[in-house]
Amino acid sequence: MIQTAESRYNQWVREHYRFLLRSAWGLTGSRALAEDVVQDCFTSAWKYRRQLRQPELARAWLFRIMRRHVLRHVVPGPQRFDENYGEFDAVEPHASAERLDNQLDVVQALGRIAPIHREVLVLFYFDDMPTAQMAEALDIAPGTVLSRLSRAREALKAALDVPARAAPAAAASSSVRQFRKM
Repeated sequence: MIQTAESRYNQWVREHYRFLLRSAWGLTGSRALAEDVVQDCFTSAWKYRRQLRQPELARAWLFRIMRRHVLRHVVPGPQRFDENYGEFDAVEPHASAERLDNQLDVVQALGRIAPIHREVLVLFYFDDMPTAQMAEALDIAPGTVLSRLSRAREALKAALDVPARAAPAAAASSSVRQFRKM
């Protein structure tokens, strides 16, 4: 079956939209801005699609493009995250209020750490991206990914020690693992 350019583009969007939106939202803190960034990403990616030499690396390649668009749109400094970030994926029906508060604390703490740390945490915990693919997406060595991830965890832990509300820091830091599937 011969695919038209339009059907290939639609397939690309179906396969990668949620990943890119979740990543962009995690990096920008704003769903509206993330949607704009993802739209720009797909426009650029389609325009330069011939530069993608290995289709199996499409996700990493798209992330690099999206990341450049984020850098063009976001003002440097701490980001204020949307209160409804957790609504991107369905919330577990029996999730406790304390767990949801802890997840919100993690999201708000992400806004208080450096973008270089935020992006590795978003890729690793939100998108379950393997280290090798993260290295490709960030255009860095796999060892550098691991060291950035370690420093990012420490930065997130420090940001959680200054919670946005009066929630215990220990409970909030344990929610990083729970937050992984968000």
